[in-house]
Amino acid sequence: MVKLSILDLVRVRAGGDARQALDQARDLAHHAEAWGYERFWVAEHHNFPGIASAATSVVLAHIAAGSQRIRIGAGGIMLPNHAPLVIAEQFGTLAHLYPGRIELGLGRAPGTDQGTLRALRRRMGAVESFPQDIQELQHYFATPEPGQSVQAVPAAGTEVPLWILGSSQYGAALAGELGLPYAFASHFAPAELMPALETYRRRFKPSAQLDRPYAMVAVNIVTAPTTAEARRLHTTQQMSFTHLLRGDSQLSQPPIDDIDTYWTPAERYRAQEMLARSLVGTPAEVRDGIAALVSETDADELMVVSDVFDHSLRLRSYELTAEALATAAA
Repeated sequence: MVKLSILDLVRVRAGGDARQALDQARDLAHHAEAWGYERFWVAEHHNFPGIASAATSVVLAHIAAGSQRIRIGAGGIMLPNHAPLVIAEQFGTLAHLYPGRIELGLGRAPGTDQGTLRALRRRMGAVESFPQDIQELQHYFATPEPGQSVQAVPAAGTEVPLWILGSSQYGAALAGELGLPYAFASHFAPAELMPALETYRRRFKPSAQLDRPYAMVAVNIVTAPTTAEARRLHTTQQMSFTHLLRGDSQLSQPPIDDIDTYWTPAERYRAQEMLARSLVGTPAEVRDGIAALVSETDADELMVVSDVFDHSLRLRSYELTAEALATAAA
C-alpha cells in the first residue's frame, strides 16, 4: 500500500488569525498520526498574509510538540534564502528535541516576491549554488571531521535526512545525482510530473542515505461523503489559486456554490491547469483516483494537500482519505 503524508499550508482563514492557523496545523498532525499518515510537512513562504509558516523551523517545533510519532519536516526550506549553517543549526536543534522524527526538504525557489527577497538579504547568484549548499548541509549534519573549524552546533552527527523538492526536471536530476529522495509538486505544477519522475529514476545514484530511488508525489485531495460537497469544499482552493493569478494575496475564503461566478474564463483555464491532478469526490472516487495515480507514476508515497476552509471538515477529509486507502488495501 502506498504511504500517505500531509503537506499543510498553515492557512490563515478569513475570520481567524495566525495563532489559530498554527494551532490547527498542530491539531491536524495529532490526528494524522492516529490515522496512519507517515509524515507532516510545512513550507517556507514569505509575505503571504494567508500563510503562517514563514518561520518554518519554529512552526515545526510547535507542531511536533503536539504529536508523538509522525515524522515532521519542511516541504520545504527554500535554501537559497539562507546560509546552510543557520538551517543546519535550526534542524539539528529540532532533531535533538524530537529524535528520529525530523527531516528536511529543500527547494531552490524563492517562495516569495522580489521585494521580499531583498528584505531577506538573499545574495545574488544564490540559486546557482544550490547543489553546493546541499552538500554543505550534509557536511554539517555529519560527524565532525578531525580539525573541522566550523561546526553546526548542535546539528553535528544528527544525520537529518534530506529530500529534494521540485516542479521541474532540474530538481529531479539533482535528487538523482545526489542519491536523495525526491518530492514532486504536482499539487500546483502537474505538467512536468511524468518527465521529472523519469529523469529522477534514470539519473539516480545510490548514496549513504538511500540505495534506490524514492519518489513522493504531492496531490490535492478533498474527500467528502458526496461528490457535490467535495466539489464545493474545493472552491476554497480554487479561489486561492485565482488570487495567486491576480497577484492579490488574501486570507483563505469559505467555499462558494458556483466557482464560475468568481473567476474569469482565462483564470479558470490557468487555475485548472495547475490543479489538473486534484482528486475531489467521495471516498470511493478518491480511492480510485489514488489507485490510478499510483499506477501511472509508481509513486512510493503521496503527500496530500487538503485545502479545506473549515477545520473540522478538513480533518474529516484527511480521515476519509486514509480510510479509503485502507479499504482499497484490505
